[in-house]
Amino acid sequence: MPRRRTTAVSLSVLAVAALTALTGCASGSPSAAPDENGYALVTSGTLTVATEGTYRPFTYHENGSGPLVGYDVEVAEAVADKLGLEVEFKETQWDAIFAGLDAGRFDVIANQVSITPEREEKYAFSAPYAVSPGVIVTKDDDDSIGSFDDLAGKTTAQSLTSNWYELAQKSGANVEAVEGWAQAVALLEQSRVDATINDKLTFLDYETTNPGSGLKIAAETDDTSKSAFALTKKNADLAADITKALDELRSEGVLAKLGEKYFGADISQ
Repeated sequence: MPRRRTTAVSLSVLAVAALTALTGCASGSPSAAPDENGYALVTSGTLTVATEGTYRPFTYHENGSGPLVGYDVEVAEAVADKLGLEVEFKETQWDAIFAGLDAGRFDVIANQVSITPEREEKYAFSAPYAVSPGVIVTKDDDDSIGSFDDLAGKTTAQSLTSNWYELAQKSGANVEAVEGWAQAVALLEQSRVDATINDKLTFLDYETTNPGSGLKIAAETDDTSKSAFALTKKNADLAADITKALDELRSEGVLAKLGEKYFGADISQ
């Protein structure tokens, strides 16, 4: 009899303890409920941002081992400040970055993620904070190319795995195969090719780090690549508020100033 009485008391105590434990787990889970800002954040009060940290000038370490810097990094910091949040960067390889977002390891990706129809089906996006057309790059003294039609019969240097290679071919150019931008621009500077097609941001970054290169933009595509913050669909409200923050930063001239710092031009629109 005493043992049964003790067991009854123990069961009652265990029930209370179990309920307390469950309540504690629920309140401590990062995705259990919105935090005080109304967002389902990995860490309450902090915007956890995934970025590579190896993609200059967007996200990289100054002098190789210095602090994390770059256009995307500073835009993310400015956005977090607008939202009243701290910011924490999680450096992640590109191949694993969306899987980490899906797994709830971070709240947002800031790593020049292009908005595409395929990605929009699965993820929520902010408004773009970087907009870039494709461009034809030629030598300063070459006035024979002013449009993509003018590439017919000319020689361009392109990576065979890039979209720019297809555009050069469609424009009627003879394509010299290269491994990437560095080799393409070297051939152009040596006058061994007439032009190269690439992303405008790539050219602006090159001009910033190599002033007086003797190169120019001869023409731009009508279509543009638009990069934005990527989030899960459940954080669509956060994506909308990031867009509002970006609108404010744009109107205040902050995005233009960051563009000038890293590219010598406003790349936000």
